[in-house]
Amino acid sequence: MEVQLSTIFFFLISPAVLLVSTTAGQALPPASDDSATVGQAFPPSYDDTYYIRASCEVTRYPETCFASLSNFSGVIHHDAGRLAKAAIHVALHNATHVANYVSNMSRQQDSNNTRKFAAVRDCSSVFEDAVEQIHNSGKEMKRLGWTGESVRFQLSNVQTWMSSALTNEDTCVDGFDGVADDDGVKADVCGRVVAVMQVTSNALALVNRYADTVSA
Repeated sequence: MEVQLSTIFFFLISPAVLLVSTTAGQALPPASDDSATVGQAFPPSYDDTYYIRASCEVTRYPETCFASLSNFSGVIHHDAGRLAKAAIHVALHNATHVANYVSNMSRQQDSNNTRKFAAVRDCSSVFEDAVEQIHNSGKEMKRLGWTGESVRFQLSNVQTWMSSALTNEDTCVDGFDGVADDDGVKADVCGRVVAVMQVTSNALALVNRYADTVSA
């Protein structure tokens, strides 16, 4: 069953289209969340865009991080929590896009090519899991501090889900090891997945950074 695009909204932002990569597709901006965030904010004298770039230096793919989040600088306002939420939303949108793409592809593949068919089918399955895990992370970030649970415990859930999502995405790529690429399917799927892995990895790094600023 095709994965549906989740409507997780974090905070108000003017309409914009954010291009993460030509293969992963376009990431939509998050919409509203008026909840308070925790964590230390930079003084307002700091440039918003500089804050995004400086924050992205903790990630594995800083240029991708900056490109995917710089348009959100005006609503992040030097807030590490909002930055992590935006990064999760970008990862969710792109993962959902690829999950739908691979799901459609799995229905079109020739089942006679057993290895390639199995790789595409398995990739579709693990990507559905990844989307659910990123979705859960977004929900947990949205409710931080709204329950009796400690924020640290909630963030540990987010870290676990985002890490699991990254593992599932990597599993998809591993599934194509040894598969012939005579028709370009392997390169197409793996290219899209790697692009999603980058934004997922960046989101996890920004969640970890935020968690380091939060006391129990």
